[in-house]
Amino acid sequence: MSTSFESDLLDLLPRLRRFAVGLAGNASDGDDLCQMTIERALANRSKWAKGTRLDSWMYRIMRNIWIDEGRKQTRSRQTFVLEDAGSGVGGDGAQEASVELSNIDRAMQKLPEDQREAVLLVMVEGYAYKEAAEIVGCPVGTLNSRLVRGRDALMGLLGEVG
Repeated sequence: MSTSFESDLLDLLPRLRRFAVGLAGNASDGDDLCQMTIERALANRSKWAKGTRLDSWMYRIMRNIWIDEGRKQTRSRQTFVLEDAGSGVGGDGAQEASVELSNIDRAMQKLPEDQREAVLLVMVEGYAYKEAAEIVGCPVGTLNSRLVRGRDALMGLLGEVG
């Protein structure tokens, strides 16, 4: 049965990494967050209740680690280089898509953390409001409010960029 746990965990990796990078703001920190999440899940696999959603359990672990790490570092990760400085390589469409994704990523990072989480879980990961609220640990109405404010702010920020 542990093989099922491990294979299900492997199937979740792309989604977990996407969420981690979205929370962390860059691929390097996102990869570290993803690795810490997987390590914690493997060490605590006996705490996962079979028959419940592994993805929700994993997102809660990741979110808790992110909060803990944020408290430890107290915003000391202010030294990052903009990626689009070296992204001039590629075809015309690829470059435009890369620039647009960079714009979206920068806009996402300007959102307050609670709004960014709601947007990532519902709009990017496709969770239902109730599931996302359970992951974040808030009432559905609160999550809905965060999502609406985050989506509106994101659209405003992207309007400014474009």
